[in-house]
Amino acid sequence: MESPSLRFDRGLLVTDVAPSSQVELWKHDSRTGLWTTYAMHNRRLGEPLNDRARWEPVTFPRVELNKLRPDQEEALETWLRASFGVVVMPTGSGKTEVALHIVRAMATHTLFVAPTRALAYQLAGRLEDAFGVDVGFIGDQTFRLRPICVTTYQSAGVKMEFLGDYFKLVVYDECHHLPGDLRGDAARFSAAPYRLGLTATPKRSDGREDEYEELIGPICHQTAIGDLRGTVLAKYRIRRIPVYLTDAEQEHYDALGRTIRDHMAEGRKTNPQYDWQDVSSNSGRDPAARHAFLARLKRKSIEDHAAAKLDVLEDLLREHMQQVVVFTASNIMARTVSLRFLIPCILAHTQKKERKMILDGYERGEFRAIIANRVLNEGIDVPAAKVGIVIGGTGSEVESVQRLGRILRKKGVQEATLYEVVCAGTGEEERSRKRRRNDAYKG
Repeated sequence: MESPSLRFDRGLLVTDVAPSSQVELWKHDSRTGLWTTYAMHNRRLGEPLNDRARWEPVTFPRVELNKLRPDQEEALETWLRASFGVVVMPTGSGKTEVALHIVRAMATHTLFVAPTRALAYQLAGRLEDAFGVDVGFIGDQTFRLRPICVTTYQSAGVKMEFLGDYFKLVVYDECHHLPGDLRGDAARFSAAPYRLGLTATPKRSDGREDEYEELIGPICHQTAIGDLRGTVLAKYRIRRIPVYLTDAEQEHYDALGRTIRDHMAEGRKTNPQYDWQDVSSNSGRDPAARHAFLARLKRKSIEDHAAAKLDVLEDLLREHMQQVVVFTASNIMARTVSLRFLIPCILAHTQKKERKMILDGYERGEFRAIIANRVLNEGIDVPAAKVGIVIGGTGSEVESVQRLGRILRKKGVQEATLYEVVCAGTGEEERSRKRRRNDAYKG
């Protein structure tokens, strides 16, 4: 039963009654005499905060949902049995459809949290089409609170301390973005007992995926790309194309490498454990460390902007007459490709109206190719794309799988192809090996 003294206050559960169980979750403030704990512990404490006035059932004017496949049904039923946890499914396999069926089943105040504004707007449209409701929006200079609402991780991290007792179900789309100090507050400050995490790539480069269990719940369902390859997802192949720096690029690249090696050798004379983290830390006060730090950035820039990549890209655009999506490592390279080949370019700061115009034109076949830095890595639907060309990126498995997922939505019997254009004999080879460790790149 809810304690009369218990209340929600700025992301915390607060009471003046000493807890009789699970004392380890509570902190006592000797100044005020109050006991506090993060609102996310509401469920673990047996839902002492159960605001029936706010969490009354939600009715939908209509329900228009697609029939789920067996693998989606399994994900739905597994999550419903627990009513919290993370569902891992490949990009393009219909994670959002599973979430919409969960929303219908729970029929309660629900918040969808997305990594970007573009994805938040896309989710709002899906919810309105599915249920015929007026979907609220929090963020992008808008605060429209409704029983069914969407927001971004950034806005949720800031606003959840004021909204944490309003939603009974929170859906964290692309939930690998959640662990962290500010973004994690989107979960810590929420009293919602029902939590759903959706992702195709649960692993994080910093190892903080172990925080899912506390913030959302454990992984309750997992489907690998290989399980759906050629059936739900398109058949695909991955081709790696090595290119080489020009003589001038190679000379500059080698000179920068010598600068880095000389600095590291000098640093290890006094500190045998001197590493790149030390270089980064010292770059603000040590001119030599700063010089080495900038040299490394310039080397990566040479790799990302190698002239041979543009020549290979031109050949691939000539070879493939179907629609293509090109991924770069920087806005500068994206703009360079856009200007050289007259390809529409989508960047993080591209306005909503322009982004929609480009994506709609691409879907209608008006544009044969589009180019992006990282904004198309996650969530944005580009179902027409069956050829992806990566001419720059990080060593992140998450990024690589997300980019592969952009071309895997099944369309007839078309096979998808992902090209990786990599500078041979440079640090880009190692980054390519790192991102290809995922099971999606095997076979």
